This record gives sequence, C-alpha cells and structure tokens, in this order.
Amino acid sequence: MIRDKLAAQLYTLRNELKQDFPGVLRELKKMGWAAVQIDGLHGYPASDIAAVMKETGLRTAGMHVGLERMKTDLEAVLEEARLFDTKDLICHSLPNGLQNPEGYLSVRNDLHNVASQVRALGYRVGYHNHDFEFHTIIEGKFALEFLLEDPAVYPEIDTYWVQKAGQDPLSFISNYAFRMPILHLKDMTSDGRQYFAEIGTGLIDFAPILKWGLHNGVEWFAVEQDYCPGSPMDSLAISLAHLLELERNLDSL
Repeated sequence: MIRDKLAAQLYTLRNELKQDFPGVLRELKKMGWAAVQIDGLHGYPASDIAAVMKETGLRTAGMHVGLERMKTDLEAVLEEARLFDTKDLICHSLPNGLQNPEGYLSVRNDLHNVASQVRALGYRVGYHNHDFEFHTIIEGKFALEFLLEDPAVYPEIDTYWVQKAGQDPLSFISNYAFRMPILHLKDMTSDGRQYFAEIGTGLIDFAPILKWGLHNGVEWFAVEQDYCPGSPMDSLAISLAHLLELERNLDSL
C-alpha cells in the first residue's frame, strides 16, 4: 500500500520544528503520515526526538546529512541513524564550489569512501539531486548520472528538480530500478513559473510514478515542498490527500 510508504520530508517544516519539534511530529502522525525524513535536529537532542518518534509510531525514511558531516562526524551520524532506526544516509546537496567535473569526481569519491565505511554495518549512502547536476556533462552524461554510476551510491531522485531540468521524471527514474530506496515526490506549478506546488496541484503526473515505485523497489515516497504559499502543514495535508486518492484509484497496486 502507498499509505504505508509515505513520509514527510521535515525540511518542509524547518521553521515550525525550531519552535516545537515534538509537537510537529505528533501533528504529522495525526494527519496520517507513516514516516518522516530527518533533515537536521534544530538544537534538539537526537534521543529526545527518537523518543517522540517511538511514542507516535512514526518511522524514519532516511536522514539528510551534509557531505562534510559524513566525512568528519560519521560516528555521531551513525549514532543518530541508530536512534532513528534508519539505514539510509543521504547527502542532501552538492557542497558549494563543486559544480564542475573535478568537483563531481571528488564528491563521488567521497561518497564511495563513506559508503565503504558503513556498508558492513548495514547502512546505505545516497545522493539527493537538484537541477544543477543536469547542467554539467561528464563523459557524455549528466553529472548526476556520473555520480550515480557508482553502485555504492544510492539515488534519491527528486521529481520536481528533474522536471525543472527539462527531463521527464518517470523516464529518468526508470534508469534506477531496484537501486532507489527513497524517491522524492515534489510537484511543479503549471502556470509557467515552474515553482514548488502541492502534490496533485501541478503538472507532474504522479500516478505512473507511484506505480513504477511500487514495482521497482522504492521503500519510501518522501514528500517535500521547499516553499509553501501558506502553512506548510496545510500544504502537506493537500499532498497527502492527493496521494491517498491516487492510491484508491490506481489499479493493481
């Protein structure tokens, strides 16, 4: 079922979390989310947040972690992953100044090295894309494809950013069947602004994307909206309602 694989990416609620992280988690559970994806702790102890997750029954659909922290603070990152009961450590973006062939090569090597340190412990290292990885060509392919050629690095493809780069999200993710434990769902406005939108209100067709994910090894569908027109909680509620409606209407799930 789709509903058991739906996670709210907490970057969407970054401002609300700073005020009341536990309260936000409890509200997300009441809304109907099965999981959240961690994106920073905003000064709260990991153990306190993990306790609220256990209390609510929310699961963890991976953690977004900066590459530098993976490299220099890996022991603490792994302790957080243990507390949150997740095995996915996702590099959330390319570090500044590295949007060039040499930079992408260094990032690929760094991710490979981190993955080699944690694989035996049961952890997976991934990379979350934006659109800029499509602006650089390396060895005849997009820089994102170059990064993900390393089988030690798991894709976390974001549908909005693929669309923003002028590519078809469904076609692009199809290259990573059974290699992508987490897929990011994010819609784009259909008014020509190409801005962030609630799932189901924009131009991306998510029904075939969900079908593909269910049949090709996606464990979590993480919903993220970088900026919302009003309350981020309201935006997440709209996205969740649409995804649940798709679940009711899709055949042979």
